[in-house]
Amino acid sequence: MKDLEGISRKTRQTVVKEPVATSSTKVLPQAQFVTIGEEEAGQRIDNYLLRVCKGVPKSHIYRILRSGEVRVNKGRIDQLYRLNAGDLVRIPPIRVAEKAENSVPGAEFPIVFEDTHLLVINKPAGVAVHGGSGVSFGVIEQLRAARPEAKFLELVHRLDRETSGLLLIAKKRSALTNMHDQMRDGVTDKRYFALAVGDWKNKRQHVKLPLHKYTTADGERRVVVQEGGQEAHTVFTLLKKYANFALLEAELKTGRTHQIRVHLASSGFPIAGDEKYGDFALNKALQKADATRGALKRMFLHAHQITFTHPDSGKKMTLNAPLAPECEKFLVSLGQPLD
Repeated sequence: MKDLEGISRKTRQTVVKEPVATSSTKVLPQAQFVTIGEEEAGQRIDNYLLRVCKGVPKSHIYRILRSGEVRVNKGRIDQLYRLNAGDLVRIPPIRVAEKAENSVPGAEFPIVFEDTHLLVINKPAGVAVHGGSGVSFGVIEQLRAARPEAKFLELVHRLDRETSGLLLIAKKRSALTNMHDQMRDGVTDKRYFALAVGDWKNKRQHVKLPLHKYTTADGERRVVVQEGGQEAHTVFTLLKKYANFALLEAELKTGRTHQIRVHLASSGFPIAGDEKYGDFALNKALQKADATRGALKRMFLHAHQITFTHPDSGKKMTLNAPLAPECEKFLVSLGQPLD
């Protein structure tokens, strides 16, 4: 009798330790078995689970991978395993926080182009492209929430949070890999409008400065010009010149993090409104209008044009996004260009 009571007490303790499902959680009562299709093929298993198990903490995803609870074709795999079409994936019972699932508000953005392979939007400034680094969600999470029927939505490339303009999203894995190949091979042509501070002289100027990326102690991502860094090449063309500013078109020959911002700042011509690499005193002053100009409350960097080959049709495409109204308004406030 004593032994039975001991077992009973132990069982009760185990039950108490188990998380209790409440109105803010739901329990997947049994393992799910999912057959991987062509669009999911090629993804790493950890990235796949993070996408399909919405509301589940990243730490829990990696825990179930390490424990072997996730199986592919009845066998154990690690987090680096890449899925193949036809793979049978076992997803163990997982407690999902419904609140977390519903915390991302669905949103659509101005569409520049869309078909069954690609979605191209004109991203506003101040919106991150994805969650992370202190940001709960970004463009891609909001698009997925707004389009629950979409089987596949992935960023082709990234834009800084403060940068506006063209952002490409793949709607098929084949389109994603094709566009990544084009960017890696230098086939795509990406161009930006940037308003540089200072007396810019040259009509056309090449900047080739190596860039080194690092993370500060507080987790901030930074880039500096440093010998031995990644090769980086930007071509700047002068479009309009004002008394204290120059409107430039920046053509990316390489695609490094913060490339345009750091190349201009290191050349002595920081971007107006750039709070990371710019003239901080000037940026503060620009937020209020004065007798010579209007106010500028954002970084003046806009991805205005991209040229690429369509991943399915093979047709060469050039897409454009008009300059954001607040930037256009600031340019008008500067008056007539000098030349």
